[in-house]
Amino acid sequence: MAHYQYRYDFSCESLEDLTLARIATEKEIGLSCLLRKCKALKNLSLHYVHGLHDNDIITLSQNCNNLTSISLRLTPQFNEGSVFRTSLTDDSLKALALRCHMLQSFELIFWACDCNWPEIGFTQEGLVMLIQSCPIRDLVLSGAHVFDDEGMKAVSSAQFLESLELMDCGNVTNSGMRLLSHCPRLINLTLWQCDGFTDAGVTEVARARNLESLIIEGCSRVALNAVQGTAKSVHYKEDYPGLLNLGRV
Repeated sequence: MAHYQYRYDFSCESLEDLTLARIATEKEIGLSCLLRKCKALKNLSLHYVHGLHDNDIITLSQNCNNLTSISLRLTPQFNEGSVFRTSLTDDSLKALALRCHMLQSFELIFWACDCNWPEIGFTQEGLVMLIQSCPIRDLVLSGAHVFDDEGMKAVSSAQFLESLELMDCGNVTNSGMRLLSHCPRLINLTLWQCDGFTDAGVTEVARARNLESLIIEGCSRVALNAVQGTAKSVHYKEDYPGLLNLGRV
């Protein structure tokens, strides 16, 4: 609580893993105060934290030089003028890109966001900046409606990317999928509820990259007989699990 007369002094300089889910925090206090002290933090998960702001992520980037993994799960929140949008913007992505040079795993999930882009505070340019600046090995994007084939161009040139998971990213087409054929280290590809591409695009990248694992669920334009045998391990379902069944809500 702001201006509260009693304060708690806690020590978390050696903390390496932190998960905060469904809590409420206030701007400039609380979360920023905590993250400022977590000098050794390596893995951070912030799941549907009400009151999360760019200043919190900027504070994180300035103080946690060892950060290797971050998971952000966001949902629209009430803002001025009755506008609902996620609370973070490209300023957060820029801060991570500029200072978190050890970031290897990045999960970004938007829940309860429809295809109206203003609901998402991030832009594709911000996502591309992060992907190109950090040694990302594992990338998860769900409900990222701002992400399309131009974004896939950045993904395809990511030098360290080994695993890519796309869920409900309907603006990625066959052109974007084919770009993945040039992704130098990609070995695991997971596609959930993506209807913008067909099996032609998927099979091309699977065979070109000699994938270890290919998971496809709920992609209406991708047929089982087209992807069978295209990777060492292929898992296919017509239905998609959804964030709830994946334990991400």
